[in-house]
Amino acid sequence: MLATKGVSSIHQEWLHHAITISKAGLSHTFPNPIVGAVLVDQDNKLISQGVHLGAEHAEVIAINNAKVDLSKATLYLSLEPCNHIGKNPACSQIIIKSGIKKVYFALNDPNPIAQGGAKALQDAGIEVEGGLLTEYAADTNRDWLTKIKLNRPRIIIKIAATLDGKIAAADQSSKWITSEQSRDDVAKLRSQVDAIITSTGTVLTDDPELTSKGQGKDPAIFVVGQREISPNSKLIKRGADLTLIKDYGVDQLITELNKRGFNRVMVEAGPALISALLKAHVVDEVILYQAPTVLGDGVSFVSALGINTINERIDFEVKEVEKIGSDIKTTLYAKVVK
Repeated sequence: MLATKGVSSIHQEWLHHAITISKAGLSHTFPNPIVGAVLVDQDNKLISQGVHLGAEHAEVIAINNAKVDLSKATLYLSLEPCNHIGKNPACSQIIIKSGIKKVYFALNDPNPIAQGGAKALQDAGIEVEGGLLTEYAADTNRDWLTKIKLNRPRIIIKIAATLDGKIAAADQSSKWITSEQSRDDVAKLRSQVDAIITSTGTVLTDDPELTSKGQGKDPAIFVVGQREISPNSKLIKRGADLTLIKDYGVDQLITELNKRGFNRVMVEAGPALISALLKAHVVDEVILYQAPTVLGDGVSFVSALGINTINERIDFEVKEVEKIGSDIKTTLYAKVVK
């Protein structure tokens, strides 16, 4: 790792900015990572910036937008520049040709196909410092990193529930448990995922549209289950990018998701599918919208998991808690056993 201690706060601020703007690439870049790039002049003023949105790489966009001499500029990147020629030229070579002499980046590229960019820059006489702000960068790019490590997309479970964990009343009614603000936040989440996984039971009961409500790109939809979906369902009538999976097995679902190269998928379904994924230990993240209300009887978000003792419980770590409307939104990551 090209790690450097004592990097100035100015460099860290620009690098933090590059990582932050990379989030705009969520849902646009799969199967590739999200990347942000920032070019700064010798007076520490912004020249240009770029975000990978599925076509040109972030570095290339920033360089092409600069329109000035870059021999005294500094480039900040959320990820080590690629050293691979694929759909796009190797970013390392474009940086070398641009005349840039200093590059700071956050994450070392773990993909063996693309790594080696930092060394290529160093060999060309460019000053390179990497392995910076890695915790923030890794969390921002956690979807792609999960896929590189586990050979499957990061799987997120979205739950809208009461204080006692109910997602519907005893009569199956569920509209609406959470606030309008929470539902708008879910729509934003949909714009940031590559696909939504749901079940035939959810489609038949709720007839959801599962759109971003105009906040961005609508995700692909995967519906799991053996029951038939009505041709009049909202998903079909709106022309969703729809895949039906009759096999309820988790392995088959992941195979189908991997065929598309997805980085980030979100589950919006009932207890049967959520429980199957939990039992298979493939849930990486939970986003829970909890309304300040109690139903008592009703449908729980999870069913029996075959857990008989406290030592067999499935643990998560709280990452973030925020108030949205009248509800509490909690983001949790699967606990990594050390």
